[in-house]
Amino acid sequence: MKRLFTSVFLLGAIFCLTSCSSPMGGSSVRENRLACAFTSPVTMNLDKLNAEGTITRLGDGEWTAEFDSPNSLSGVKLTFSGGSVTADYKGLTFSVPKSALPVKSMLNNLIEAVDSNARESELHGKENDGRFEISGTLDGGDYTLALDSSGNIASFDMPNNLLHISFTDVQVRGGTAPPTEETATAETEPLTTPAAGG
Repeated sequence: MKRLFTSVFLLGAIFCLTSCSSPMGGSSVRENRLACAFTSPVTMNLDKLNAEGTITRLGDGEWTAEFDSPNSLSGVKLTFSGGSVTADYKGLTFSVPKSALPVKSMLNNLIEAVDSNARESELHGKENDGRFEISGTLDGGDYTLALDSSGNIASFDMPNNLLHISFTDVQVRGGTAPPTEETATAETEPLTTPAAGG
């Protein structure tokens, strides 16, 4: 009986120590780098619509999307600013074309998710295969926003809407992101290295 009690106690203690040592559900906190301006090539899938292009975030609520495909959207540039959307095609500005309405809707969801998280002091999510995943809910449904190891956006998903946006080669613009260790070192090196012949 004493041996059984000792075994149960030991198992309970191991369980408590294990659950205390790792956050519940793998939850984690990260430094927020989403407030950066950036440009990235993207692949977008919305149900049967597949599109490719470039998305640029200029600031809170200020975004552009330029499309390379499909043919119905190729050359169209959507500008999101101050809650309104305008379209541009070869220098002509016009209201958003009907073919772009599903794209406008999915981009509005992306913008709302990124901008609302960018306003937070830190990001809460979970680590998953080298990515940091933030889950949330918008009027359009539940979403998952994934960041890469550098804190840059990697993908945006709304499974109930059959929406997936994949980001590749994210380029941070205007130096608004906190400097990485490498760039910080590179920036200070010329200041600490004596000039030749001096």
